[in-house]
Amino acid sequence: MTESQKKTNASEGTRGASTKEVAAKPEMKASAVMGTGIKKQHMRREGFCKVTFRLPSVAAKDATNVCIVGDFNNWNIRANPMKKMKNGDYTITLDLKPGKDYQFRYLIDEAKWENDWNADKYVKNPYGDSDNSVVVV
Repeated sequence: MTESQKKTNASEGTRGASTKEVAAKPEMKASAVMGTGIKKQHMRREGFCKVTFRLPSVAAKDATNVCIVGDFNNWNIRANPMKKMKNGDYTITLDLKPGKDYQFRYLIDEAKWENDWNADKYVKNPYGDSDNSVVVV
């Protein structure tokens, strides 16, 4: 390899690394600003995973109640009401069985459906009119 080729390769490697770093930063900032996300704590001895869901206040503006609805509660719209935090976010922690994908959505004031902005993935719902959020445990 010539000296010129080495410099080109080194220069491309540097550009590639800095591009990756820059691309990762906006995602981290968006998550930090929103203060949202799905937190998972695997309880191996107990055989379940504690999953904390958080819906940001901007998604539930002026809401009086929010429930999380999904596979884990047979899509019961009243089974899992979320707690409103001082900052206006809604949160709930559920114990879920590991090794599964759970589809879910947030129901705001029993009228408006909202997805989790930080879900692990999204899938079309059975009605085909929107996506469901998915958490992989």
